[in-house]
Amino acid sequence: MEGRLSHEFQTDLPATDVWEVYGSLVLGQLVPQLLPKVLSKVELVEGDGGVGTVLLVTFPPAGASEPGSYKEKFTMVDNEKYIKEAEVIEGGVLDLGFQKYVVRFEIIEQEDGTTIIRSTIEYKVDAEHTSNASLVSTGALAGIAEAITKYIKEQKSL
Repeated sequence: MEGRLSHEFQTDLPATDVWEVYGSLVLGQLVPQLLPKVLSKVELVEGDGGVGTVLLVTFPPAGASEPGSYKEKFTMVDNEKYIKEAEVIEGGVLDLGFQKYVVRFEIIEQEDGTTIIRSTIEYKVDAEHTSNASLVSTGALAGIAEAITKYIKEQKSL
């Protein structure tokens, strides 16, 4: 079973300002600070933020259990079109029967100077675990878009 979910968040920030965060390793540094209930830690395993970069992403503990984690690899970083894709390559949803799980960020500049942050999840789950497709949600990505926008605005006003 394959699926795709998208979320769009519109901001009055210029696309270049938004891409400075989304297109770099800064995003992984900021999310645990701004949204500690979403991610507790993002560590650079290898790479410089370009294609091939691998991150270890750790979730906050859920109740008494140990925090879960996964590794993701940047499969696309397009600094001209403002598109970044990261695929889960180890752990996380792959342990739940997912064969593919890709998160794509597109920073889309509008003619009026505003920007749309489009976050898309593409996934494929094996036949035994199709019920796990219901776990896929853009909720965290929506929260990240809002938090990053607020952060950039606060930094610009300093």
